Amino acid sequence: MTFEELIISLVRIFASLIVFKFNFFGAILVILIDFSDLFMMNIISLGGVRNYQLLDKFLDLFYIGYFFLITLRWEKTLRKISFLLFILRIFGFILFEFFQNRMILFIFPNIFEFWFLGITLLFLFRAKISKRKVIIVLFASVVLKLIQEYILHVWKVLDNYRAVDVFSSFIELF
Repeated sequence: MTFEELIISLVRIFASLIVFKFNFFGAILVILIDFSDLFMMNIISLGGVRNYQLLDKFLDLFYIGYFFLITLRWEKTLRKISFLLFILRIFGFILFEFFQNRMILFIFPNIFEFWFLGITLLFLFRAKISKRKVIIVLFASVVLKLIQEYILHVWKVLDNYRAVDVFSSFIELF
């Protein structure tokens, strides 16, 4: 592991712990931190990142693992759905590592991430959890995540850009 990969890993793993204190807002922060490696790779020059997709997907397992630990306190139906979505993501990760094909990330998206956000948002507003709300959160999670994965892994929209350059261009607009 290069020193650069070590720094990125430590930031992502330890910063993600905030989700235990603040489930919804912590999860939002964790997802933003997930993108921080794109900036760190452009700013830090300490050996490089040899396989970004592998490192990113491996580090994702930490924060979704933290999310999963939190779901273990949820009521039975929510726990079961969380478990299935978590296993789906782990299965997708294993297939991705075996085949090294980003289309697998679209076929087995990390729906669990958006599911967690949706349910913790309901908890934040102290909403009564009903079957209808669970279905809505699950449906929205699937649709939103498939759109995101399609943009990232099928269209590969961000593959030709450096995060620092995109951020600088955005700042220049203002």
